[in-house]
Amino acid sequence: MNSPATEVVRLLTVRAETLAVAESLTGGLVAAEITAAPGASRAFRGSVTAYATELKHELLGVDATLLAERGAVDPQVAAQMAAGVRKALGAAWGIATTGVAGPEEQDGKPVGTVYVAVDGPTSELSGGGKVASLRLNGDRAEIRMESVRSVLALLLQELAGEQTGNERAQDTERNGGF
Repeated sequence: MNSPATEVVRLLTVRAETLAVAESLTGGLVAAEITAAPGASRAFRGSVTAYATELKHELLGVDATLLAERGAVDPQVAAQMAAGVRKALGAAWGIATTGVAGPEEQDGKPVGTVYVAVDGPTSELSGGGKVASLRLNGDRAEIRMESVRSVLALLLQELAGEQTGNERAQDTERNGGF
């Protein structure tokens, strides 16, 4: 079976769509995982590792007030990071990771608090991207690697859901609109 990153690259290539990545706690691991997949250059636009909080605002367009009030580890921050990198790098899809890998808590959030987000073509229709809230166990390395797996799984879920929707639309067309 293909790795999640290989499957992401395959699906995006088939659809002639592209991906951009915004990372915080994963520090480039998501981009590394994607670029390890054969054919990644056909689908991967690039990534922004915005580890410092102010870079989330300056490079990705995350609302400064949101960052000041809630900190960088927040579901809305993750959503805005995904939308921001998608726009900044001109990709069909944007994914993002933000959270606390440890060893200490950050912004009052315990170690293992992670948010991963996806923003894509259907996000405008639904009023925003998809965010998953995670509470992960393990050491720093385990939390970071599970964050990579989780954001890729969320993207695959969104890609599969959109594909299913398109197939339904085509079926409806073939069946005379019923």
